[in-house]
Amino acid sequence: MAGEAPVAATKARTAVDEVAPTGEFKRTDAGFRNSVEKGGRFEPEAGRYHLYVSLACPWACRCLTTLYLKGLDHAIGVSVTHPTWQRTRPEDDKDEHTGWAFRAPTDPPLSSSTGHGSFGCEGCVPDEINGAKFVRDLYDMAHDTTGKYSVPVLWDKKEKTIVNNESSEIIRMFNSSFNDIAMHPELDLYPEALRAVIDEVNTWVYPSINNGVYRCGFATSQPAYDKAFQELFAALDRCEEVLSKQRYIAGNELTEADVRLFQTLIRFDEVYVVYFKTNKFFLRERPNISGYVRDLFSNPAFARSVNMNHIKTHYFTSHPKLNYYAIVPNGGEPWWTQPSDRAERFGAAKH
Repeated sequence: MAGEAPVAATKARTAVDEVAPTGEFKRTDAGFRNSVEKGGRFEPEAGRYHLYVSLACPWACRCLTTLYLKGLDHAIGVSVTHPTWQRTRPEDDKDEHTGWAFRAPTDPPLSSSTGHGSFGCEGCVPDEINGAKFVRDLYDMAHDTTGKYSVPVLWDKKEKTIVNNESSEIIRMFNSSFNDIAMHPELDLYPEALRAVIDEVNTWVYPSINNGVYRCGFATSQPAYDKAFQELFAALDRCEEVLSKQRYIAGNELTEADVRLFQTLIRFDEVYVVYFKTNKFFLRERPNISGYVRDLFSNPAFARSVNMNHIKTHYFTSHPKLNYYAIVPNGGEPWWTQPSDRAERFGAAKH
């Protein structure tokens, strides 16, 4: 194990580094793509798996929301990183990689990697499974060769390895593979009757909205930014129109498409408008999108996965290229906590 770590370290990178020569942000695919399934290598067993997340990361929080919706938090443990990226190999002067670090809630505050600010550890949950200090340690344990140490991580305690780190696949596993031990097996976020609609929604929501905000924020050329900006707001306009006619993005039933879309929308006004230069309008100004966000936030499973302090702290303190002094904007009132009339307008959700 120790002999393999330096190999991974030479390839270490973050999302900020994934930029093409044209200035376009190009996200790397996840490297661990195994499935939890009956009769397979990874059987769906209570107590066998552990989920590593950051409450700042929209991809990780998709998984957390699904875990809560299905009632799996009694069977799958969760560890939560500190929101501010840290040097993951501080003892190696040549390794400048920064990434997710584990801390206990009572630990002293951390500064940014550039030494600015003081950011507390409230809401953190340390890794009591492997004793990892950084998410990078988990990837080293799993003999990673990609060099991108992202969350979420679905960990198998039995084989001591990463099962999967692709959020879209983890949420589908949580939705169906663990129904024998889920508290809410009746809830299906990918129902057969709506799969074609859900898949179609995902084809434009992911590139233009979920990834679109990053394509704006991490672009290093004006043409790349302009293209991403136009596609993002065209897709948001499409959301506003769709949501004027139905309660959820794929119909009148809560689905995985809502879980995926919500985590980007909840971050938009507080982070992306400022940090990623997505400043055509605030989502709170759009009646149907803002009502949709408030409607979903009223669901405890969604609300439990939102920690705006972690969200804002991470984005504004973790990327020195974008915000060297780690100044965190104050923001406005939490409009997403206000009541919504969408249930009355469109009827109760079908579950």
